[in-house]
Amino acid sequence: MAKKPVVVIGLGEMGSVFARGILRLGHTVIPALRDTSLKKLAREVTKPAAVIVAVAENDLADTLGKIPKPWRKRLVLLQNELLPDDYRPFDDVTVISVWFEKKKGQDSKVIIPSPVHGPRAKLIARALATLDIPARIVAKDRDMLFELVAKNLYILTSNIAGLRVGGNVGELWRDHEAFARSVANEVIALQEGLTGSRFNNDDLIAAMRAAFDGDPAHQCMGRSAPDRLARALAHADRLQLELPTLRAIAAEQAGPRVDELPPGPLLA
Repeated sequence: MAKKPVVVIGLGEMGSVFARGILRLGHTVIPALRDTSLKKLAREVTKPAAVIVAVAENDLADTLGKIPKPWRKRLVLLQNELLPDDYRPFDDVTVISVWFEKKKGQDSKVIIPSPVHGPRAKLIARALATLDIPARIVAKDRDMLFELVAKNLYILTSNIAGLRVGGNVGELWRDHEAFARSVANEVIALQEGLTGSRFNNDDLIAAMRAAFDGDPAHQCMGRSAPDRLARALAHADRLQLELPTLRAIAAEQAGPRVDELPPGPLLA
């Protein structure tokens, strides 16, 4: 008996990894690209085994707004900075906190096993296993919330701290632990505000450190770091959170105002 197809929305580096794993399980993969009409495709593929949304995080909200009704209970989400409010309108969503990298021309690089939660967790874990990418199934909503926040903590702490100190995550913790903890504690406060939940800071920081140890040479600051900081402070403003360390880093990145610059010769 033929297996149900799987729709993959977005076939970038990450989407291609999931598509390859799904193919190895014997499913047909139906790609949905930028110019694909999801509504039309849903009329042709009414009951896929899963709909993997592999678009970039900045495109997630727009994509979710276009998900056809037959697919709404079949979603798999894998974006960074993902929290339950992002998918609350949907039922039976499967989420995975991705802890492997995939860059163009390189094989996937595993940092730690990726936690996955939801009705299609077994399918995703089996698909990744065909590629030697470990995943672990998380049963409880609360436990998966912790995993999502831990991933956000890792990304935001390393990216935002990296704006000041550069380097890699191993160096960040070895040489700047007090500063990294200050950033991390403010990121946790932000995550608590965004989720309406409380967390044990030590447990979250321990989870972040485990990821640091999984790939200590991982560079702190990617191209998205300034945008992540700006987005974090926009959330903080809305939630009326102070976050003085993050605001100090933002001020450093902005540099002095023109009226604060010392006098000097004009450039032609």
